[in-house]
Amino acid sequence: MRQDPSSEPSSGDVSAANASSGPTLSDISSVSLKVGLLSFGGPAAQISVMHQEFVENRKWLSEERFLHALNYCMLLPGPEAQQLATYCGWLSGRTLGGLVSGLLFILPGAIAMAIVSYIYAAYGETSFVSALFYGVKAGVLAIVLQALMKIGSKALKTRLSWVLCATSFCALFFASIPFPVVILGAAAIGLLAGHGSGPLLVGDPDGAPTTLAKTVWTVLIGILLWVAPPFAAMLFLSPGNVFVEIAEFFSLLAVVSFGGAYALLSYMAQVAVETKSWITAGEMLDGLGLAETTPGPLILVTQFVGFLGGWRDPAPFSPLGGALMAAAMTTWVTFVPSFLFVLAGAPWMERLRGNRKLARALSAITAAVAGTILNLAVWFALNVLFTETGTRAFGPFEITWPAPGSLDPVLAGIALVAACFVFVLKRGIATVLAVTALLGLLARLILV
Repeated sequence: MRQDPSSEPSSGDVSAANASSGPTLSDISSVSLKVGLLSFGGPAAQISVMHQEFVENRKWLSEERFLHALNYCMLLPGPEAQQLATYCGWLSGRTLGGLVSGLLFILPGAIAMAIVSYIYAAYGETSFVSALFYGVKAGVLAIVLQALMKIGSKALKTRLSWVLCATSFCALFFASIPFPVVILGAAAIGLLAGHGSGPLLVGDPDGAPTTLAKTVWTVLIGILLWVAPPFAAMLFLSPGNVFVEIAEFFSLLAVVSFGGAYALLSYMAQVAVETKSWITAGEMLDGLGLAETTPGPLILVTQFVGFLGGWRDPAPFSPLGGALMAAAMTTWVTFVPSFLFVLAGAPWMERLRGNRKLARALSAITAAVAGTILNLAVWFALNVLFTETGTRAFGPFEITWPAPGSLDPVLAGIALVAACFVFVLKRGIATVLAVTALLGLLARLILV
C-alpha cells in the first residue's frame, strides 16, 4: 500500500529507505504478532487492538479503509476479527502480508489453547490459568468501551446511522435476532434510504490489479489446501476415525459460522456433546471460558473440543499425539476458509470501494456494527461483573438481567482502574492488560 512518508511512525519502526513503499514484511509481522498476543476479550476488543495498531499508531490504513474492510468481514462466515486481521495485512503487504497477519493473529491463541487444553485433560485443573486471567477480563471491558467510542464517533454521523445502531442493538440484545439478519437488514436499508448513483467499478487507487482468472486460481489453491489434511486422514485412517469425523464436522461449521462463537455454541454442543460424545456439556462451558480468557478469537473453543476428542479416542496415536493432531485438524479446517474469503474477495472489494450504492450499504453496516459492539459490551459487562444473570420475558422480547447481589466487587474495582488507565492516563492496551492481570492474580492469591 502506498502511503505518504509523513504518515510514517516517528519511532523509527519503518526505515526511511522503505518509507515510500509502505511497511515491510518484518514490520507487518511484528505488529501482527503484537495484535495476536493482545487479542483478548472477543471480537470487539480485538477490532479495537487492530484499529489502534494499523490506523492510529502506524497509520498504515485510513479510517475509511479500515471500516470498509470491517464491513466486508462482517458479511462473511467465520471469525470476523481474524478475517479483519488478514484484510489489514493484505492492504499493508498484499497476499504475503495477509497470510502473515492472519496466521500471527491465530497462533498465540492456538498455542495458549493447546497448553491449557492439555492441563485440563491431563490434570482437570486450570485454577492458575483462571487466576492469571481473572483480572484481564476487567481490562478487556475498558478496551471494548474504548473501541465502541472510537468506532461510534466515526460511524454515527447521521440520524439514520444512529437509528440503525440503536435498532441493531435492540434486535440483538432484546429480540435475539440472528446476527446475519441484522447485518443484511442494515445493508438493505442503506441501499434503499440513500440517493444518487455512482460508477459500477472504480480502480483501486493503491493498485491491486485482479482478474477473474486470478481469483479462480486463488480459490482453487485455497480449496486444495483446505481439503488436503481431511483427505489425508480419510486415506490413511478408517472412515469412522475421530480425526475424519472432526475434519468433516468443523469443515461444515466453518462455512455456516455466521455470528461468532456464541451463535454456533448450541449447534456445536448438540453434535460434540450429544451426537459424537467428544466432550460433556460442562466441559463445553469450561472450554468457552478458557477461550474467553486466552488470546485469539473465541472460535478457538473448537480447538478445545477437537483436543478432547482426540485425547479420548487417539488410536493409532498416543493420547497427547492424538489430541494435538485433532486440535491441529480442527484449527486448520476452521480458519483456512477465512483466509480464502479474504484473499479472493478483498481485491474485488477494493475495486468496488468507490461505488456509491455499495458505499451506502457498507455505511449502514458500519452503523449496525456499532450497535453490535454495544451489544457485546453490555453482554460482556453483565457476564464479567456479575456472577449470576437471569432473563425476563416481555412478550416476544427477553432481557438479560443481573442479580444485584452477585456483583464481583474485586472485578468492579479492577474495571475502574482499567478505565482510568484507558481514558484518563491514556495508556496502551499492553499496559492495561498487564496491570489488570497482576491485580487479578494478587486478588486471587490474597482471597484464597
